[in-house]
Amino acid sequence: MSHGSDGAVDAQGNPLPVLSKSASKMKIDRLLNTPLPTFTGNSPGSPFWTWSANKLLKSTLKYQFRTFETTGTEKIPEDGGTLCCAWHTNGLIDPTSIMTSHPKNFVLGGRHDLVTRPILGFWARKLAVQPVVRQAELIRGGCSEEVAATINGRSLLNLSTGIAHGFGCFLFPEGTSHDEPHLLRLKTGPMRTALSAAALAKGTGKPIPWIIPIGLHWRVRHYWRTDAWVEYSEPIKLDADKLGQEMADKLANGEWVEPPADIVHSLRDELRERLEYLTPNAKDWKTYRAWHLLGHLENISNGKSPKTWREEVLAAREVRERLSIEPNEKRLEDAKMAANILEKHALDGRDITSTGNLKKTNISSNISLKSKIILALPMLPIFFISCGLQAILGKYLGDKNIDNEGLDARTSFQFLASMFGSLFFWPPIALVLSLILVMQLDLLTALPSEVSSLSIFSNEFASTLVLTILILPLFAISALIVVMGWDSLEDEKRSRRRNKLRKSDEGRELTSICKELIESSPK
Repeated sequence: MSHGSDGAVDAQGNPLPVLSKSASKMKIDRLLNTPLPTFTGNSPGSPFWTWSANKLLKSTLKYQFRTFETTGTEKIPEDGGTLCCAWHTNGLIDPTSIMTSHPKNFVLGGRHDLVTRPILGFWARKLAVQPVVRQAELIRGGCSEEVAATINGRSLLNLSTGIAHGFGCFLFPEGTSHDEPHLLRLKTGPMRTALSAAALAKGTGKPIPWIIPIGLHWRVRHYWRTDAWVEYSEPIKLDADKLGQEMADKLANGEWVEPPADIVHSLRDELRERLEYLTPNAKDWKTYRAWHLLGHLENISNGKSPKTWREEVLAAREVRERLSIEPNEKRLEDAKMAANILEKHALDGRDITSTGNLKKTNISSNISLKSKIILALPMLPIFFISCGLQAILGKYLGDKNIDNEGLDARTSFQFLASMFGSLFFWPPIALVLSLILVMQLDLLTALPSEVSSLSIFSNEFASTLVLTILILPLFAISALIVVMGWDSLEDEKRSRRRNKLRKSDEGRELTSICKELIESSPK
């Protein structure tokens, strides 16, 4: 999402995000009538739709990412609700990754247009998502201060109540999705919500909630089939003793009460320090790519080449922390030059050997890649029939909305097209195929007599229904095989880029720099 291109700023003089078309259209009546969550059961929203959403989200993530790793979930406290906070750079993928990796059901809050959009709004209302009006909408005149206060006060109270009742919740304290390699200024909303939840829990004798800082790490956030790591860190226990009984009583009676400002700001500062450690925390992406390359080179020089995206992030973090204590500008600048060459050719530290040369694809790897590509070819017709329309729709919407929503929204639209496409497109496509098989190919007469005599095959309607159910997993299997073939094709193209770079003057310069960086690596 672009920031401040129209010159609008908040009360602190910071640029406000430019509103998308959807965010600029505020439907006040629908926002005021948003369904409220309930806290007497296992889910604040509809149990059926919550279960369905989690299943759909988890299955879609398998296709969205090449690798998806979650660590630290054992740190999530069993007693008390949890407010998850993270930086926000990847649109709907950020909350989805938290929801699907956290063991608890969530009371949800989000940008106001989540509950008023077509299709997505239906799910948001079923999940009892509570709308939030940001300063960006308020300052630009999309909503009066009185109405914004009513909507936000009700939403924050519901979120606090849900957390106090032991549910999970996530809020992104930056207030907007962005493309910077560091945190933006943190808003106070999440802190106020968490402290109010702590006061309410204390007043009702429930366990005190926690804040969990989370690291969300994407290799390239706007790429399909990129790598992901969700990092749960040590939770922050909220101090409810500093919050008065009067505050708890008013909250219990349905009145939103602001917690003391000094406590809010202190908690915000603590959270910022914790989150900075879990983000790239670099002044620019060139610097962060240099840290990643140094992490690779220093580890392979010691025989510990990073094997996963998580290990790559940790290696870069180690470099960042060391250079913050012992700066080495020449080494950093050399790494930037090398990383820039790699980035220019869509390569990275994984393409460098322990001797500083660009890797060569060995025969066994080459055979493996080509085998997966060949295996995917027979599945392409089924893939195009089942997934072709949603793939085209996802690409179209992702590219079309970059100008309105920002580059970080590309994966959101691709993800939604994949998820809802499978939900809405697959059943009717499978039904049509079944009808063709039964009606046109006279499939019943081709079946063995023992099978065709079964009651489920005794008429065309039952046969069509059974075939439709059987075809659906075939769609899923074909999509998975084609996706694996796509990954192999990308690896094959990556190998060709390495070979081309290796033969160029730029490649020789890269090798020279990497050799020097490896030789001077700390032992």
